Amino acid sequence: MERPLTAHIRPDRTPLDLAAYEVVGGYRALRQALKEMAPADVIATVKDSGLRGRGGAGFPTGLKWSFVPAGPQAPRPKYLLCNADEMEPGTFKDRLLLESTPHQLIEGMILTAYAIGAEEAYIFLRWAYHEAAATLRRSLAEARAAGYIGRNILGSGFDCEIDVHVSGGRYICGEETGLISALEGRRANPRNKPPFPPVAGFLGRPAIVNNVETLCNIPPIVERGAAWFKGLSLTADAGTKLYGASGRVKRPGLWELPLGTPIREVLEEHAGGMREGYRFRGLLPGGASTDFLVEQHLDVPMDFSSLEQAGSRLGTATMIVLDDRTCPVGATINLMRFFAQESCGWCTPCRDGLPWVVRTLVAFELGDGREEDLRLLEHHCRLLGPGFTYCALAPGAVEPLQSALKYFREDFLRHIRERGCPWA
Repeated sequence: MERPLTAHIRPDRTPLDLAAYEVVGGYRALRQALKEMAPADVIATVKDSGLRGRGGAGFPTGLKWSFVPAGPQAPRPKYLLCNADEMEPGTFKDRLLLESTPHQLIEGMILTAYAIGAEEAYIFLRWAYHEAAATLRRSLAEARAAGYIGRNILGSGFDCEIDVHVSGGRYICGEETGLISALEGRRANPRNKPPFPPVAGFLGRPAIVNNVETLCNIPPIVERGAAWFKGLSLTADAGTKLYGASGRVKRPGLWELPLGTPIREVLEEHAGGMREGYRFRGLLPGGASTDFLVEQHLDVPMDFSSLEQAGSRLGTATMIVLDDRTCPVGATINLMRFFAQESCGWCTPCRDGLPWVVRTLVAFELGDGREEDLRLLEHHCRLLGPGFTYCALAPGAVEPLQSALKYFREDFLRHIRERGCPWA
């Protein structure tokens, strides 16, 4: 099986320096693109590849790039912003790439900047990723000294500079317009859309925001072509994916597998199944802001469309596994507390609704829950859903809650009958 993202990551995860990256073919795609391809050709190749964003939303990458105004009359400068904030609970896939193969990210960013005509690029990095920050700065210095960054890259006439910006540390910074606000030195509030960032983003200029994993896919796509990338997948969604598993499994970790790998294979073959003495109850397939799936879903392919049909989302594809000794009500409270704390406070449903949900759930743990509270929680799941809030934080936050009420309703009722948490 081909692994374009992780094939050259060393067993001890020490990062590839520039020389080691070039030995395995690094920057070959950049040389090829600058010599043989126009920017529109790069966009067309990525569009034809079927690459969808790996940050959670899954929007087609090449299509997103095509929205950036082109031609001599287009606004200048243009910007490329790499979302390396990775604040989603249970998600740790981008950290592996940032720390182990930084030059692949840098090459992907330069190729993307060339495609959209961006002169400046920023890596918006999670505040806690100190090792990644140091690694990226070393790698950027190497790339700059070798002529891969800066003015007249490889004699092509194309200029692009890349810098690292360390985040202030809020989950809302992962929302692309919240990220843009934070990068401008403002409070990280999401913005009204339209206008969309490809038209009016950072500093009012065209800007593309792409995830780390998305950008790391660009060099192999440019070098080997769209048809090759499509052939890596098991389903209509193209490419490979970094899948992760955390919780009480035997081998928590991260694996690059073909898109469409079934949940059961990830859980049982790669994560080793449940630890001794624990049984599987459910999982969040794509990080904390996705709906629970249960045993009946274990043979569902882990791709965008299949998980949507099953009632959840691929998200970041880093599953959080729930076992039979963990209270699903308590686990849901933990997630709701996080999302309530991380709300930017801009819109009323999110600012006031999420803390209200937390207080109601805590009442179940303390023995004060009532059956009518279940209906009120379901009502809030609807009012905090898509179309009722300024951004996607609240709709994502209630996904684990609405699915917990569906699949673990008996656990909520036990809290009412037994006047408190049965696991306490």
